[in-house]
Amino acid sequence: MAMNVGGDSGDEQSVMATINTTPLVDVMLVLLIIFLITIPVITQHVKVNLPHANNIPTVTKPHEITISVTRNGSIYWGTQLVPSSRRLLQKIEQVAVEVPQPAVKIRGDRNADYRYIGHVMYELQRGGMVKVDFITEPSANELGVH
Repeated sequence: MAMNVGGDSGDEQSVMATINTTPLVDVMLVLLIIFLITIPVITQHVKVNLPHANNIPTVTKPHEITISVTRNGSIYWGTQLVPSSRRLLQKIEQVAVEVPQPAVKIRGDRNADYRYIGHVMYELQRGGMVKVDFITEPSANELGVH
Protein backbone atom coordinates (compact mmCIF):
# COMPACT_ATOMS: atom_id res chain seq x y z
CA MET A 1 0.00 0.00 0.00
CA ALA A 2 1.39 3.39 -0.88
CA MET A 3 0.60 6.80 0.47
CA ASN A 4 1.46 10.18 -0.99
CA VAL A 5 2.31 12.86 1.53
CA GLY A 6 2.04 16.41 0.34
CA GLY A 7 0.30 17.76 -2.66
CA ASP A 8 0.99 19.79 -5.77
CA SER A 9 0.66 23.04 -3.86
CA GLY A 10 3.44 22.12 -1.44
CA ASP A 11 1.12 22.45 1.54
CA GLU A 12 2.22 20.08 4.33
CA GLN A 13 -1.29 20.01 5.88
CA SER A 14 -2.96 18.04 3.09
CA VAL A 15 -2.45 14.27 3.12
CA MET A 16 -3.61 12.21 0.18
CA ALA A 17 -4.00 8.46 0.76
CA THR A 18 -4.43 6.15 -2.23
CA ILE A 19 -4.50 2.39 -2.32
CA ASN A 20 -2.02 0.73 -4.62
CA THR A 21 -3.91 -2.21 -6.15
CA THR A 22 -1.01 -3.60 -8.17
CA PRO A 23 0.04 -6.21 -5.53
CA LEU A 24 -3.58 -7.30 -5.16
CA VAL A 25 -3.93 -7.83 -8.91
CA ASP A 26 -0.65 -9.76 -8.98
CA VAL A 27 -1.78 -12.11 -6.24
CA MET A 28 -5.14 -12.68 -7.93
CA LEU A 29 -3.46 -13.50 -11.25
CA VAL A 30 -1.16 -16.03 -9.56
CA LEU A 31 -4.13 -17.67 -7.84
CA LEU A 32 -6.01 -17.80 -11.15
CA ILE A 33 -3.06 -19.49 -12.89
CA ILE A 34 -2.74 -22.06 -10.07
CA PHE A 35 -6.46 -22.74 -10.27
CA LEU A 36 -6.38 -23.21 -14.04
CA ILE A 37 -3.44 -25.61 -13.80
CA THR A 38 -4.85 -27.80 -11.01
CA ILE A 39 -8.47 -28.13 -12.21
CA PRO A 40 -7.74 -30.62 -15.05
CA VAL A 41 -5.77 -32.81 -12.64
CA ILE A 42 -8.68 -33.00 -10.21
CA THR A 43 -11.34 -33.80 -12.80
CA GLN A 44 -9.61 -36.66 -14.58
CA HIS A 45 -11.73 -39.78 -14.58
CA VAL A 46 -12.83 -42.64 -16.78
CA LYS A 47 -15.93 -41.86 -18.79
CA VAL A 48 -18.79 -44.23 -17.94
CA ASN A 49 -22.54 -44.06 -18.27
CA LEU A 50 -23.86 -43.85 -14.76
CA PRO A 51 -27.34 -45.14 -13.96
CA HIS A 52 -30.03 -42.64 -13.13
CA ALA A 53 -31.93 -42.94 -9.89
CA ASN A 54 -34.77 -41.09 -8.29
CA ASN A 55 -33.68 -40.33 -4.78
CA ILE A 56 -36.66 -39.17 -2.85
CA PRO A 57 -35.89 -39.24 0.85
CA THR A 58 -38.71 -40.51 2.99
CA VAL A 59 -38.51 -39.26 6.50
CA THR A 60 -40.99 -40.79 8.85
CA LYS A 61 -40.82 -39.28 12.27
CA PRO A 62 -42.39 -41.27 15.03
CA HIS A 63 -44.84 -39.34 17.11
CA GLU A 64 -44.14 -38.80 20.77
CA ILE A 65 -46.27 -39.92 23.66
CA THR A 66 -46.16 -37.95 26.86
CA ILE A 67 -47.05 -39.76 30.06
CA SER A 68 -47.43 -37.55 33.13
CA VAL A 69 -47.28 -38.82 36.70
CA THR A 70 -48.76 -36.51 39.32
CA ARG A 71 -47.74 -36.15 42.93
CA ASN A 72 -50.45 -38.51 44.13
CA GLY A 73 -49.67 -41.17 41.48
CA SER A 74 -52.32 -40.36 38.87
CA ILE A 75 -51.18 -41.25 35.37
CA TYR A 76 -52.08 -39.18 32.31
CA TRP A 77 -51.63 -40.30 28.69
CA GLY A 78 -51.18 -36.92 27.05
CA THR A 79 -53.98 -35.03 28.80
CA GLN A 80 -56.29 -38.02 29.35
CA LEU A 81 -56.41 -39.69 32.75
CA VAL A 82 -55.58 -43.42 32.66
CA PRO A 83 -57.86 -45.09 35.23
CA SER A 84 -55.91 -48.31 35.83
CA SER A 85 -52.65 -50.16 35.27
CA ARG A 86 -54.47 -52.59 32.99
CA ARG A 87 -55.71 -49.75 30.78
CA LEU A 88 -52.17 -48.22 30.70
CA LEU A 89 -50.73 -51.54 29.55
CA GLN A 90 -53.40 -51.83 26.83
CA LYS A 91 -52.56 -48.36 25.51
CA ILE A 92 -48.83 -49.16 25.54
CA GLU A 93 -49.34 -52.45 23.69
CA GLN A 94 -51.41 -50.68 21.03
CA VAL A 95 -48.67 -48.17 20.16
CA ALA A 96 -45.70 -50.50 20.70
CA VAL A 97 -46.44 -52.36 17.45
CA GLU A 98 -46.31 -49.19 15.31
CA VAL A 99 -43.40 -48.82 12.89
CA PRO A 100 -41.50 -46.70 13.69
CA GLN A 101 -42.23 -47.05 17.35
CA PRO A 102 -43.10 -43.75 19.02
CA ALA A 103 -40.88 -42.30 21.72
CA VAL A 104 -42.32 -42.04 25.21
CA LYS A 105 -41.59 -39.02 27.37
CA ILE A 106 -42.27 -39.32 31.09
CA ARG A 107 -43.09 -36.16 33.03
CA GLY A 108 -42.88 -37.06 36.69
CA ASP A 109 -43.83 -34.61 39.40
CA ARG A 110 -40.85 -33.59 41.52
CA ASN A 111 -42.67 -34.59 44.70
CA ALA A 112 -44.09 -37.88 43.38
CA ASP A 113 -42.91 -41.11 44.99
CA TYR A 114 -40.46 -43.02 42.82
CA ARG A 115 -42.71 -46.07 42.94
CA TYR A 116 -45.31 -44.30 40.77
CA ILE A 117 -42.76 -43.49 38.07
CA GLY A 118 -41.15 -46.91 38.44
CA HIS A 119 -44.57 -48.50 37.91
CA VAL A 120 -45.00 -46.58 34.63
CA MET A 121 -41.52 -47.67 33.51
CA TYR A 122 -42.36 -51.27 34.38
CA GLU A 123 -45.58 -51.14 32.33
CA LEU A 124 -43.67 -49.58 29.40
CA GLN A 125 -41.17 -52.42 29.53
CA ARG A 126 -43.94 -55.04 29.72
CA GLY A 127 -45.70 -53.42 26.78
CA GLY A 128 -42.59 -53.55 24.60
CA MET A 129 -41.64 -49.88 24.38
CA VAL A 130 -37.98 -49.32 23.53
CA LYS A 131 -37.35 -45.57 23.72
CA VAL A 132 -38.21 -43.83 26.97
CA ASP A 133 -37.11 -40.31 27.92
CA PHE A 134 -37.60 -38.19 31.00
CA ILE A 135 -38.60 -34.54 30.84
CA THR A 136 -36.96 -32.32 33.44
CA GLU A 137 -36.66 -28.60 34.05
CA PRO A 138 -33.21 -27.02 33.84
CA SER A 139 -31.73 -25.93 37.13
CA ALA A 140 -31.29 -22.24 37.95
CA ASN A 141 -27.53 -22.55 37.24
CA GLU A 142 -28.22 -23.80 33.72
CA LEU A 143 -30.57 -20.88 33.10
CA GLY A 144 -27.92 -18.38 34.17
CA VAL A 145 -29.82 -17.33 37.31
CA HIS A 146 -27.62 -16.87 40.32
